[in-house]
Amino acid sequence: MPSPLPHLGIIGGSGMLGAAMLRAVLAQGGWQVTISNRSGVAPDWADGVRVTQSNAELVAASDLVLLCLPPAVFADMSLDLSGKLVISVMAGVDLAALQAQTGAARVVRAMSSPAAGQGLAYSPWVASAAVDALDRQYVTRLFEACGATDEIAEEPLLDHFTAMTGPVPGFVAYFAEAMINHATAQGIPAEVADKAIRQLFLASGQMLAEGPTAAEHVQGMVDYAGTTAAGLDAMRASPLADLISAGLTAAADKARSL
Repeated sequence: MPSPLPHLGIIGGSGMLGAAMLRAVLAQGGWQVTISNRSGVAPDWADGVRVTQSNAELVAASDLVLLCLPPAVFADMSLDLSGKLVISVMAGVDLAALQAQTGAARVVRAMSSPAAGQGLAYSPWVASAAVDALDRQYVTRLFEACGATDEIAEEPLLDHFTAMTGPVPGFVAYFAEAMINHATAQGIPAEVADKAIRQLFLASGQMLAEGPTAAEHVQGMVDYAGTTAAGLDAMRASPLADLISAGLTAAADKARSL
């Protein structure tokens, strides 16, 4: 990785996602960071971070500008980011719109999540034609601070990642809620059910993070032919997979409409 890293400016660095990504880069180290917000006050945990109320001042100080804003707020902003490397984590704002509104040629559109603050986000990204190899190293370094990352080739795929990996814990929490409700309906005390299912999802996430794929885990349980296999066979025979797909499609359609 080239050194030193570019000066990073985060517009929206005190919002939920911006603050999470700020935590991630500070934990990684090596970055000089300026954030802009309305108060002009940095979070009390953000040692060494410069803060300003002026986006123009932030832009002047920065080589890489990270846009962590609601799309509606960005639509009303006037930013001259020509000559800067620009990364956007705003849902629904495509590369062409980013280039047109900011004047930047080197633009990256990405999707991340507040799990970045714990280094647990998945952040796929797509780059404009002007983004070079050195830029890609900086983008990768930034998103590796947040968790796992990949460059993808097709921009429309980001809408699906917005649906699948952006809402943390979102859909996974809904499945957990359904399991907790089932447990309490069987007479298990609510606090015990909640604790048990939280621990189940914690362990499952850690086991899925490495080793066999999700499909291999499922097939392994089916092959074992125990109690879990009976449940999985019933779920596979149901329309559950199609209903999950329908929910994710609805979320992706919403992302495209923003």
